Amino acid sequence: MSNEPTPKTEPEFSKLRQALFPIRNEELKKFLPIAFIMLCVLFNYTVLRNTKDALIGTAAGAGIEAIPYLKSIFVMGSAIAFVVIYAKLSNMFSSEKLFYILTSFFLLFFGAFALIIYPNVDVLHPNLETVNALQDSFPRIRFLFSVWGVWTYSLFYVLSELWGSIMVSLLFWQFANEIVRSKEAGRFYPVFVLIGNAALILSGNAMSYLSQLRESLPAEVDAWGVSLNYLMSMVVIMGIFSMIAFRWMHKNVLTDPKYYDAAEPKKVKKSKPKMGVGESFKYIFSNPYIGLVALLVLSYGMSINLIELIWKKQIAIQYAGDPSGYAAFTGVFSTWTGIGTIAIIFMTKGVVNRFGWFAGAIVTPIVLAITGALFFGLILFNDIINPQLFGLAISATYMAVIVGMVQNILTKGSKYALFDPTKEMAYIPLDQELKTKGKAVVDVIGGRLGKAAGGWTILGLFTLLSASDAMEVAPYLGYFIATVVVIWVFGVIALSKRYNALTARRKEMESNAK
Repeated sequence: MSNEPTPKTEPEFSKLRQALFPIRNEELKKFLPIAFIMLCVLFNYTVLRNTKDALIGTAAGAGIEAIPYLKSIFVMGSAIAFVVIYAKLSNMFSSEKLFYILTSFFLLFFGAFALIIYPNVDVLHPNLETVNALQDSFPRIRFLFSVWGVWTYSLFYVLSELWGSIMVSLLFWQFANEIVRSKEAGRFYPVFVLIGNAALILSGNAMSYLSQLRESLPAEVDAWGVSLNYLMSMVVIMGIFSMIAFRWMHKNVLTDPKYYDAAEPKKVKKSKPKMGVGESFKYIFSNPYIGLVALLVLSYGMSINLIELIWKKQIAIQYAGDPSGYAAFTGVFSTWTGIGTIAIIFMTKGVVNRFGWFAGAIVTPIVLAITGALFFGLILFNDIINPQLFGLAISATYMAVIVGMVQNILTKGSKYALFDPTKEMAYIPLDQELKTKGKAVVDVIGGRLGKAAGGWTILGLFTLLSASDAMEVAPYLGYFIATVVVIWVFGVIALSKRYNALTARRKEMESNAK
């Protein structure tokens, strides 16, 4: 037996690089383009999200109360229709062509909205007096007429929501899950999120700057229209950049077995027939694993939607009739969300690797429960808090806006840093059918269903209480949020057990195959 000491192996990365960028130099050709695509689609997601809220929230005859109708009826219906269409298109086109087709569709609409639709809304929208008369005649569904009264804004809202579900949750992450190997995911995914959140900071600053152009323009100029032109131009440009990067990867990265397993030559196998729409849905909905992933997505969507509606109402009150002011504030919010998320990523870095999938997945529902309780406490007990704020020369509305912003930053920061990566990791051990069509159902329908369920809850309260303002139903929403969070936690526990078992089985199969 040799008495020579075993040579010490040098660490792969320095401590600083391990914390900031644990990507090997030879992996940069694969990693950087994916991160750039994420940057582009998230930049657009943030701009569109803030713009749609400013359009609806400050429009005459509409308001924040119209949002539950949009989410629960129109966005949800559009999401279901898309999944049916997507199931057919995925059998007709490659995933690469689908990316170009869907991206181009969105970019054409958003470009046309700024150049053609918005300048002609006075002609396209019905008369405000007609809308108000219908609202007075049917008070229980008054806000449904608000959706119709600003129907072009409503269409913009629906397609902006679908951009988040389709381009971010479905197409980008489906692409990443397909080409990122299991051994790379633990290092790649946290940095994807880190770089992606740089998009929040960039888009937030752009949104804030462009929404304040009214200060340098003549009073007779429609400053919001000018800002909208700049914002949608950026959306189109970033969308084009994402398609260029996507094409470059397919030509230069995905053809190399060093980066992509599917590029390796394989033995000819008997082709597996593609499933039809009905067979796909039957296969997906009979899978309890996918059901649990959908439960987590639905729980987050419903709970954050209920909290956000009340928070956005406070913002609308603060910036009544001023879409530029509303958009500028949401730009600041997006910037701080990006900064807060990056900070949370560093504070929670290594949680999944060290403590397991469950530890990463359980943080977001806990953070939402605690911060949501603080926000609703301020709303529900404002009579007690108001005298204290009066001495500080701060209005209760402004304080609610700020506290709600902090609540959203912490919750969304934990979602981007931990919930999203763990959710995407949950797809990796699945077969190809579940990775594509199953993910489409979960992320497009599940995500929209969560928000729609929140909308249906609020619509039910509006109808039962004959409420004409979102604040009238606020005291009842806390009970719904608490119930959803409890169900969410049990879903995390159940999915964690299945994920760990499936991952262990897959590793065993890979080791036996060697």
